[in-house]
Amino acid sequence: MKFFRLKEYFLFGLVIALLASIFGFIGGGLAGILFYQEVKNHLVEFGFIASEQPVALDLVEKKENALQVSQISQEEAIIRAVEKVSDSVVSIVVTKDLPIIEEYWIFPFEEFREFFREPFDFRVPQPKERRRREISWGSGFIISEQGLILTNRHIVLDREAGYTVITTDGRRFKAEIVAKDPFHDLAFLKIQKDEEKSFPVAALGDSDVLRAGQTVIAIGNALGTFKNTVSVGVVSGLGRTIVASGGGVVETLKDVIQTDAAINRGNSGGPLLNLEGEVIGINTAIVLGAENIGFAIPVNQAKRGIEQVKITGKISHPFLGVCWVQITGALQEELNLPVNYGVLIKKSLNCPYGIFPGSAAEEAGLRVGDIILEWNGQKLLPEKSLAEMIQKHIAGDKVVLKILRNNEQKIIEATLDERRDI
Repeated sequence: MKFFRLKEYFLFGLVIALLASIFGFIGGGLAGILFYQEVKNHLVEFGFIASEQPVALDLVEKKENALQVSQISQEEAIIRAVEKVSDSVVSIVVTKDLPIIEEYWIFPFEEFREFFREPFDFRVPQPKERRRREISWGSGFIISEQGLILTNRHIVLDREAGYTVITTDGRRFKAEIVAKDPFHDLAFLKIQKDEEKSFPVAALGDSDVLRAGQTVIAIGNALGTFKNTVSVGVVSGLGRTIVASGGGVVETLKDVIQTDAAINRGNSGGPLLNLEGEVIGINTAIVLGAENIGFAIPVNQAKRGIEQVKITGKISHPFLGVCWVQITGALQEELNLPVNYGVLIKKSLNCPYGIFPGSAAEEAGLRVGDIILEWNGQKLLPEKSLAEMIQKHIAGDKVVLKILRNNEQKIIEATLDERRDI
């Protein structure tokens, strides 16, 4: 019995030892793997070896999906912006009575025909009748439920022409010119409110917060044929100064928006929008021969006029009443002036008086030959011209001028008038 009991103990011990060896091997292996992984992580962290972790495919898919969502969102934003404003955009048709010219043959010296071997005739143009014709087109947008429309001044220059407004749904209205703003190429038209259907109004944004590269949308009556044409681009530049011409008028426009959104003939006066569907500019000019270089007047330049027209029915501009020229280094040398800045009050062919009779300047005692050095303490420089200083005020404002007269500085106060020749 003792032999068998010893044998059983021996087998039991052998099994225990074998199991301990197996578990020890497994545990040591796991510990070694964990130790190796920990050391490797530290080496990757400190840059001694590169990570061998594969790129997660689900992350790539997520990035691609996010890009698609971003593109869809911008496209949807453009569509919503257009839908928000489109009904308030109008086409403006300019018509005028023009003669229909008919040519016919005559012999001017009928009584002397026998003296000519080969009688000759020539054509004489003769107006047959007058007929109403379309002479130009433009765009605009409604800014009040009462039918007030904002557009460009150069569209409505012809006093003898008639103006018809066509809404998106095809309604036609005879338009009356309410006011013109020559300083910003803006004009206001009025159409009679339709009692059955109200006018949709465009929302105005803030053009002071625009940034280069920002997405913008232009809407207008392209070529007078394709109404509410939509084009998309970006803000290409801000604060541009351009010299624009059209309709026999040449004017300088300052601080305008440059965009590559396609602006065609007929788009003038239409809105330039942001992705919120707000008007941030009024399309006004293009560069002929260029690839998508257009310009729009910032809407903030129009807001003051909008409020004036809504309240008083007109645009009021402050007026000093002087004719002047900006002094530069070259002009100082040419005229032997004592200073190289300020403005010189002088006569010209278009301004034979130099000082307008009865104006604020005359009442304040300004004279031809005076040099206005400062306006309310600010020097008058090319980048801060007298015209810009005046436009920051309203009629009735008092201003302090520092002038130079006979090499002696003087302080003069003037009360601005309202300009009445617009």
